[in-house]
Amino acid sequence: MITLASNEHVSVIDLGAMAYADALQLQRETHERVVAARNSRAPMTVFVLEHVPAVITVSRRPSAPANVLASDEVLAQHGIMRVETDRGGDVTYHGPGQLVVYPILDIERLGLRVHPYVRFLEQCVIDVLAADGLTGLRDTTATGVWIGANGVAQRKIAAIGVRLSRYVSLHGFALNIAPNLAHFKLINSCGLNRAVTSIAAEIGERTPTIEVVKDRVAEWFVRETARHVEVALHSRNEPS
Repeated sequence: MITLASNEHVSVIDLGAMAYADALQLQRETHERVVAARNSRAPMTVFVLEHVPAVITVSRRPSAPANVLASDEVLAQHGIMRVETDRGGDVTYHGPGQLVVYPILDIERLGLRVHPYVRFLEQCVIDVLAADGLTGLRDTTATGVWIGANGVAQRKIAAIGVRLSRYVSLHGFALNIAPNLAHFKLINSCGLNRAVTSIAAEIGERTPTIEVVKDRVAEWFVRETARHVEVALHSRNEPS
């Protein structure tokens, strides 16, 4: 584990390459610590990593299993595991070349509720993409960040799926930097029947390394977490 950036509110930790089950266990342990330390205002945690081996995660949504288009045998041939998950959303792929971000944040401390928190994560992706001249788009009908033309969301570049327990978040988002896009054809990604893209597919040889993108994400969370905490404190202290 390497701390990429930190302040009094949050530490952003690079886990490198990690199996999904190990990362999930670490999330749960960290979640319990953040909940227990809520009154002390101890720093929260954001994990950044790649999932190795590649994995397809299937949510508890009843329609989710049908959106895995390949059998377990075919997935095994591609070196992909299939696991059940307790996050929101549907079916998602994670693998090398994709940056996964798991913020374990007290959203009340940030002055947020569920839907604004999802918009908060989308904004992180949008701001990170802007550094490479890419315009990330929202879609009012689907969570995540998209690439398109004339303001029309056409190709999904980042998937978001979260879970909140006692107002502390788990799971987060996955940004496609340079993954194997052929693997997305093994699923109906997020159950949407829409195209998936990556930074590499959009800008080619100008694609930043995953380490560069991790640093951008770390800087964003340190800055924006501090800003949201300050605004929330100011709001609470205003006379009624």
